[in-house]
Amino acid sequence: MLEAILPPHVGPTAVVPVATGDDGLELRDGIEAKTVVLEQLRSALTLLDRHDPSRITTIGGDCSVSMAPFAWLSAKYGADLAILWIDTHPDIDTGQTAYEGYHAMVVSGLTGRGDPDLLAALPSTIATARVALVGTHDWSDPALAAAAEQWRLAVIPPDALRHDSTALLDWVHATGASKLAIHFDVDTVDADEVRFGLGADRGGLTMEQVRRVVADASGAGEVVGLTIAEYIPRQVMHLQAVLADFPLMY
Repeated sequence: MLEAILPPHVGPTAVVPVATGDDGLELRDGIEAKTVVLEQLRSALTLLDRHDPSRITTIGGDCSVSMAPFAWLSAKYGADLAILWIDTHPDIDTGQTAYEGYHAMVVSGLTGRGDPDLLAALPSTIATARVALVGTHDWSDPALAAAAEQWRLAVIPPDALRHDSTALLDWVHATGASKLAIHFDVDTVDADEVRFGLGADRGGLTMEQVRRVVADASGAGEVVGLTIAEYIPRQVMHLQAVLADFPLMY
């Protein structure tokens, strides 16, 4: 669905193979489906090595799809890269925290924390001083709020971005980075306006505020990475169910 609505692009398209069976889904080291997670991470990195891109757009999947391209871009650009993690959630869980989903552990991994097997697969990590949590406001697990403070992650909540992007632009300039990787979890958009993602997260940014924040950020540095994550085509899925037994459908 995302591929259908996005404009044509210049450059190759690579698809990371995703198995749909039940093998490798068991919990290991506090991580759900760790075996499959590692396989997909390594497959994605192999594709990136093969194409050696200067810029990467990633669509589809949950937040974990940013792990490979952002780590790869960090290896390529080093200290000249900063990450804007636009997400309702901080995604700084580890195998030792309460939630077992890998998609909530990506910022931890990108900053060199978490499971040693996953970290060993990454070509690079990035300093927390060059990662900002943007639009993040779900701190329902107090351990995550404590971790963000301990790691000195920049947190720019929705209310700091309601009227302008000054707080974010000041942070970008302070990093000294000229290149940006932007992760956009669609749940950042307030569910009272439209429900794009897995959950119904309220209190986030509006669609127009997200557009302005990303546009302003792209004026402050060269965007070399962009991820659109956690989109769920709910209406398409419901329509598919309605049409399942219609005549002439097969």
